[in-house]
Amino acid sequence: MERIFNGSDLNQKTIFDHPSGLFVLFFTEMWERFSYYGMRAILVLFLTSSIMNEGWGWERQDALELFAAYTSLVYLTPLLGGILADKLLGYRNAVVLGALIMALGHGSLALEGIEQNFFYLGLGLLVIGNGLFKPNISSIVGQLYKADDPRKDGAYTIFYMGINAGAFLGILLCGYLGEKVGWHYGFGLAGIFMFFGMLQFYFAQGIFGSIGVKPTNKSNTSNSKEDTVKVSADANHKKIERDRIFVIVIFSIATIFFWWAFEQAGGSMTIFANDYTDRQLSGNSAVIFNTINTVITIVPMVVITYVLIKLFQNIFQSYFISNFFLGLSFVIIWGIVIYMLNAEIGQETSEIPASWFSVLNSLFIILLAPVFSKIWASKYNPSGPIKFGIGLILLGVGYLFIAYGSLGIPAGAQTASVSVMWLVYAYLFHTLGELCLSPVGLSYVSKLAPERLIGLMFGIWLLSSAIANYLAGKTGSYIDAISSEIGLNGFFAIFALVPIGAGLIMFLLNGKIKRMMHGIK
Repeated sequence: MERIFNGSDLNQKTIFDHPSGLFVLFFTEMWERFSYYGMRAILVLFLTSSIMNEGWGWERQDALELFAAYTSLVYLTPLLGGILADKLLGYRNAVVLGALIMALGHGSLALEGIEQNFFYLGLGLLVIGNGLFKPNISSIVGQLYKADDPRKDGAYTIFYMGINAGAFLGILLCGYLGEKVGWHYGFGLAGIFMFFGMLQFYFAQGIFGSIGVKPTNKSNTSNSKEDTVKVSADANHKKIERDRIFVIVIFSIATIFFWWAFEQAGGSMTIFANDYTDRQLSGNSAVIFNTINTVITIVPMVVITYVLIKLFQNIFQSYFISNFFLGLSFVIIWGIVIYMLNAEIGQETSEIPASWFSVLNSLFIILLAPVFSKIWASKYNPSGPIKFGIGLILLGVGYLFIAYGSLGIPAGAQTASVSVMWLVYAYLFHTLGELCLSPVGLSYVSKLAPERLIGLMFGIWLLSSAIANYLAGKTGSYIDAISSEIGLNGFFAIFALVPIGAGLIMFLLNGKIKRMMHGIK
């Protein structure tokens, strides 16, 4: 068999022209993102919900400050996790250990009704586990491909679709159970599927061959010296390496501006959805929403199930245990989806859960990721800096919709009832921006990083997200103070103008950055 990809012989079997191992990672990451985004969707709502509604009754500022600390630490620990994997554990062991620790963390969160300390213990375990998991599963994706394989950008976009398939289901189902049934059910559901994701990966990791095993002196990755972009054998090699690392730093700085604004989704945008939009529906409006909700739930589920079947066709006999847990998780998910839709369909009145709007980002990614994957593989594929610039500008445009929709809200108002469509428009443009920047960024890190520093470089990439998430939560915590002075429209305009400015700077730096990439495209 011709070995087009790295990994085992079985990994040469393709799905949509990509190796089967990519889709093992796809589903592993999907369940991890299910757990993370499912919990994140209800975290601020739980903290700010009244004690009568089984919440903790915190003030907005306090809740958003905890949100800032948690989400920043989640992206800070991958720096250490990448180093541990590079030097000691290997990528695969780090992924398994991280997933197990996160499953325990979600289980601890589900016990918050018994003892508050379980809640804080759960957050701590999630921070530690994510540090081991996040940078290292991304590293394995890049190593499935030869260095000059043009499909790598598309691979990260497909992988990103798995991320958002998990986020979509996690927000939808954990959000529904948390808001409608009980907060601990939402937290607990996240833990179940994190555990299934770990088992699915553990029992199928043989498909990766020698990729991601414990570090040895001999390189087994796609970035080995004979596979990397050819450079001259003189002292210029070190300069090329330094330039490429500096490009990773520039891209990482750009992502700080992006995620600082984008991550308002779990904080101030959730508060905007909860307190400032008209979510009460009745009559035809309720019927239309429930019908739309049914369609946007069922269609992605069918698409993801189809991908599952394609993976089964390739590896079921060789990795039965892995596929058993993967199949069981889908049976459970379909059961919960049917229960949720059956409970809501036909209702004459309905209230859109505040967490539901976060689903739109993941839904749009599931629908649009294949389109962007095709564009990046075509002659219309722009340079990395241009992609980053476009992504930042589109993100800013999304906030312009919310700012415009907030014009009629008096400064300092605690409640309002503006149209939910402003949030829909915002999430659409945020998603378009995200697809231009985030999955592409992962691909560039894998191509630009020296082989011996892959885990560290992914850790630095995620460190930028740690900084951005802390700044996002901290800035969002001033929503009341800022909006009382310049209104909600002024508050959200800040998140429009800053990314747009950063995007224009990336356009101006395009030529310089391309030269520093030394042939990496």
